[in-house]
Amino acid sequence: MHIAFVGGGNMASALIAGLLREGFGAERITVIEHNVDAQRHLHTEFRVSVSSGLDAAAVAADVVVLAVKPQQLQAVAEQLAPLLDQQLVVSIAAGVRAGTLSAWLGNYERVVRTMPNTPAMVGAGVTALFALPAVTALQRKQAEVVMEAAGSVLWLEDEVLMDAVTAVSGSGPAYVFYFMEAMQQAGMDQGLSAAAARQLTLETFLGAAKLAESSPEDVAQLRARVTSKGGTTEQAILSMQAAGVQAAIVEAVYAAARRSKELGDALA
Repeated sequence: MHIAFVGGGNMASALIAGLLREGFGAERITVIEHNVDAQRHLHTEFRVSVSSGLDAAAVAADVVVLAVKPQQLQAVAEQLAPLLDQQLVVSIAAGVRAGTLSAWLGNYERVVRTMPNTPAMVGAGVTALFALPAVTALQRKQAEVVMEAAGSVLWLEDEVLMDAVTAVSGSGPAYVFYFMEAMQQAGMDQGLSAAAARQLTLETFLGAAKLAESSPEDVAQLRARVTSKGGTTEQAILSMQAAGVQAAIVEAVYAAARRSKELGDALA
């Protein structure tokens, strides 16, 4: 399999780094990037082929990954359209629906839309994928290979669910960081140094996530296990329940999903 990345920014770099770690040959990767500094970095860091122009030779690949900003995608797609010949087109642009991209590509239908999240930068992301009907079983597997380079993948059979994915996992890291901010601040307010508060917070989140991942129990059960009657954890949970924290988090996710739909409607 040969892969052409259109755009060589952070997410493209994360995917390329992951592919190389897994033994994918650098000679099978091409990046189309107009920025000279970015070109130099990509070639020096990854030893991949770099092209400044979007032409037939550059996209003569099995998979073309569109790794440009959403506001740039239409112009790039219209330039790419006459160059396509059975390639799989994978988009990582947030908010742009598969049908919209297909139309921009001149009704080309071998399109997979994805929604990765920022932990992909360290190989710990999760990506949802949606394929148009023309995408073959082999091409679905190729899309998996590309996106699994940055973490785990999840296929959706209904693109409507991509708004929920965006709200839960796409925006989700920011919610976690927001909670971390509050925990660190509370620790410092009670006398811990900034370094100690940070270490305790980060290690607690990492450990809790690993425990939840490895346990067959639901997270609600895990939470109940550490909430002893009359203990310190119970007091914290009761305080959050009284403040409506859970309801606020649920509403926040709904708000993100609504905004995701609005952005998709605006581009359609």
